[in-house]
Amino acid sequence: MADDRVSEADNRKRVPAPSRELDLEGTLPTVRVRSPGLHTFIFKKMVIGPEPGPRPNDGDLVRVIDRDGVPLGFGLWNAKSQIPVRLIARGTTPPDAAFWESRIHDAVAIRRDLLGIEAISDAYRVVHAEGDGLSGLIVDRFADVLSAEVFSLGIYQRIGPLMDRLLAATGASHYRVHVDHRIAQAEAFGGRPVVSEDAPEKVEIRENGIRYRVKFEGGHKTGFFCDQRDNRRELTRYCRGREVLDVCCYSGGFGLSALLQGGAKEVTGVDLDEKAVAMARENANLNQVRMGLVHADAFGYMRQMGLNGKSFGVVVLDPPKLIGSRLEMDEGRKKYLDLNTLALGLVEPGGLLLTCSCSGLLPAEEFLGILRSAGRRAGRSARILSVTGASADHPVGLEAPEGAYLKAAWLLVGDRPEVPSSTE
Repeated sequence: MADDRVSEADNRKRVPAPSRELDLEGTLPTVRVRSPGLHTFIFKKMVIGPEPGPRPNDGDLVRVIDRDGVPLGFGLWNAKSQIPVRLIARGTTPPDAAFWESRIHDAVAIRRDLLGIEAISDAYRVVHAEGDGLSGLIVDRFADVLSAEVFSLGIYQRIGPLMDRLLAATGASHYRVHVDHRIAQAEAFGGRPVVSEDAPEKVEIRENGIRYRVKFEGGHKTGFFCDQRDNRRELTRYCRGREVLDVCCYSGGFGLSALLQGGAKEVTGVDLDEKAVAMARENANLNQVRMGLVHADAFGYMRQMGLNGKSFGVVVLDPPKLIGSRLEMDEGRKKYLDLNTLALGLVEPGGLLLTCSCSGLLPAEEFLGILRSAGRRAGRSARILSVTGASADHPVGLEAPEGAYLKAAWLLVGDRPEVPSSTE
């Protein structure tokens, strides 16, 4: 979707990396809050207000206490946001530069030493916001480039020193920073793209033996969906000798996995984004395979295939985020229902539907409920083989469960209902 892309106009207005220091700056302001529970987000209705003494400016590190004066920890302040305080550290010791460096080194060590991701890919998530104790920051590594998304004014103000430390910890050479325009509006700051000197506009990565080009200009999110790595590999178990339809294919990840690793007979990828179709075609050429690619709306294409009586052994449905806020819940649920109804109708009996939702506001249980409704509407039975999520380099903090945003349901689809023959 256009909203998720880095606009070329914004990239022409790049600014130097904001470089607020990570060391402590004098006496910290104090903010009193109502009992916030364990979540790292402290919403506006929970904030009582700043205490007497130094007044916090937006982006400041603040000391956080509860209504009784009991210390809760330290967070980044933004009075203009619906989340005025994002907790960064708990306890009574304020975070200094060494604290930030420790969080970064811990995050890198999990991926490199514990998970060993670099043995299978040079594209992976380095920092997953609350899951790594760095609320408001997401960083993916693509070859020699770190690609970051920022969701917090306080993080954006410190992005230069943070990215410099991430470069040192990972051994990468360049970085690119993007702020979605909706986040910039919600946080009330002009978060323009930040790019390190001589950073390339595209790189080539590898994943499970497959090569991809990642283009940062006009790309979705950080440029490539690392979260689906394990699901792309798992899909290959179901594809041998089958026709595969990859709906909302983006740069062709599922389709190429089906062809190159899964032995699929034929793959068709569909996407409404013309640039995504071009990237998928380029990636197919890079791997010297042929993949059918269609520039079309997912709804219209699947509806037409259904009218044509076409079916596929495997259908992958991985749409962009359809629920961006609570105001979009009803419309988003309906879109998921309609898409999955159409997709179920295209799976041949005994085939597989892999259907995904990356809407963090939609709980897994509710997503499965939508799929049940879609099955009834399509007149198809299905069995859930498994429900998976993002790859392990996307850890989820127990106190921030919405970090488990990705739901991937693997459905073994049954026979079509018999239509009674007419009698005279």
